[in-house]
Amino acid sequence: MLKIGRNDPCWCGSGKKYKQCHEAFDAKIKKYQLQGVQVPDHEIIKTPEQIEGIKKSCKVNIQILDTLDKEVCEGMELSKINDIVNEITYGAGAIPAPLNYEGYPYSVCTSVNEQVCHGFPHKGKYLQDGDIVNIDCSTILDGYFSDSSRMYCIGNVSEEKRKLVEVTKESVYAGLEKVQPWGRLGDMGQAVHDYCYDRGYTVVREIGGHGVGLEFHEDPWVGYHSKAGTEMLLVPGMTFTIEPMVNLGKEKIKTDKENGWEVSTADGLPSAQWEIMVLVTEEGHEVLCY
Repeated sequence: MLKIGRNDPCWCGSGKKYKQCHEAFDAKIKKYQLQGVQVPDHEIIKTPEQIEGIKKSCKVNIQILDTLDKEVCEGMELSKINDIVNEITYGAGAIPAPLNYEGYPYSVCTSVNEQVCHGFPHKGKYLQDGDIVNIDCSTILDGYFSDSSRMYCIGNVSEEKRKLVEVTKESVYAGLEKVQPWGRLGDMGQAVHDYCYDRGYTVVREIGGHGVGLEFHEDPWVGYHSKAGTEMLLVPGMTFTIEPMVNLGKEKIKTDKENGWEVSTADGLPSAQWEIMVLVTEEGHEVLCY
């Protein structure tokens, strides 16, 4: 962290002197750092002004998924989902974050059945009775980023798939309970891991959550094979996603060799994912996007 004079303006943009604002906060972080704990930089601790901008972006993202809650159904062409995302996003004066991100060619990800993530909303591909689909939506509004995803059960979904979807969502909120100021990111990760594995499921190792808000993907990287009491210190102002990708079968995944994007389970068994975006607060946490 940059050295700031006690009478200098605080780095958070409050207009207050540093000694009256974040000096004690930074001193507390420094104490953890001297104990060997990984701590966040100022760059990933959001100011009140930034948090308000992020929340506005989240409202658009939530609106998109709320609309899809009413629209997604058997026989729906996946490209229609992409169209709905574009209509609402651009109508709100926002931008779909996935579009052209590192070459990704669509405005949303639609991952069906064995697809783990980054599924393409193809023309000519339709949702069928018994499918489960994850719709992952990310929005940029006035330079601020939001990110969340939901699962949809199409028609007569098997009990096996339905239970996978339910446990995955429950695991997210089991992890959320462990998001507390001055705790550790590993507290959340182990809670998600244990919830899934205790019920006979596995969690993808290579792909996880991430910081988000000022960029699409920020530090910290958020995994679910961590141990409580390890990884980055959680401090008020941090924003990140909790988004475990939970498999019915083994952990191993594969990426489509032709398009380089669509990730599926290696054994062809179903996968599910729910994603929320969370803010660490002085009292605990706040879910910003879901």
